[in-house]
Amino acid sequence: MISSHLHGKLKPYHNPDVDTVVSGIMNGDRHMLSRAITLIESQKPEHEQKAHEILDRCLSKKKSALRIGITGSPGAGKSTFIEAIGELIISQGLTLAVLAIDPSSRQSKGSILGDKARMERLTGKKEAFIRPTASSGYLGGTSPKTHEAIVLCEAAGYDVVIVETVGVGQSEVLVDTMVDFILLLMLPGSGDELQGIKRGIMEIADSIAITKTDGDQSGIAGISRAEFEAALRMMPVKHIAWHREVMLTSALTGKGITEVWQNITDFFAVMRENDTLEKRRREQLKSLLYTVLEEMLKKEFFSHPDVVDAKATIEQKVLSSEISPFSGAKTLIEAFSRRL
Repeated sequence: MISSHLHGKLKPYHNPDVDTVVSGIMNGDRHMLSRAITLIESQKPEHEQKAHEILDRCLSKKKSALRIGITGSPGAGKSTFIEAIGELIISQGLTLAVLAIDPSSRQSKGSILGDKARMERLTGKKEAFIRPTASSGYLGGTSPKTHEAIVLCEAAGYDVVIVETVGVGQSEVLVDTMVDFILLLMLPGSGDELQGIKRGIMEIADSIAITKTDGDQSGIAGISRAEFEAALRMMPVKHIAWHREVMLTSALTGKGITEVWQNITDFFAVMRENDTLEKRRREQLKSLLYTVLEEMLKKEFFSHPDVVDAKATIEQKVLSSEISPFSGAKTLIEAFSRRL
């Protein structure tokens, strides 16, 4: 049981105001950063205005971090790889935020949220902030509020922000609108599955790292590397000034981790030289504007009293084939627009 004395000390953190949250974020308070991310992820209407105020304040004062997306199929070792490269990043005097997206069940809406447990060494470092977030079934390999969470991490002063995506294939292309560099992780021997790999995820990759290439896998890994290099040559060029590489890595032995980080830093140097990075950031903000707008419109639509009243009836008519889904949707739109 918490004593009244201790409870009194904790009370200011229970429901901090906007000034307290923003000040805490700016001063590197990880507790306040976590609280802010929880607020922006909240579905409660009373949290929305507060979250927007925090984001507005943070957006005006954020630093420009290296935004990196790490994706790959389940089993490719994303969390283990991130811990290995994360330790290298911190050893170079940089701070790191990891937004680890966990898959949510479409039935229960629950999520494992196990990345903190999988990144034990990184979690224990004061220079690292790890935030597991449920995808809530959101297509795009990210959570609905990932972009806003990146903004908050930048406001907190983190030098590098890594987004670990769910690993669900083509729907992950949305992460390309939030980060600057995308690293695709693949397993040795997966080259024969190239026909099954969604074209979209290959096209957005800025480099590929083949994982778990230690021991008996080294021979297979070399073949896979050649296959992926050939596949990349057939893909449209993503950045004219950048050549995408395929690297062999092992988080267990540390093989290739330094080379991957060098590849990433080289990418940012090239992008800055020709102003591509600044252009991408402007496009990211534009994308965020319309993503938020769509979300607001959807929320406004489904909470409209006339839509709420008509929804069940329209659904039933569609299910009984009395009207088509198209006519049903049009009727609901008309109900919504009657107030305009």
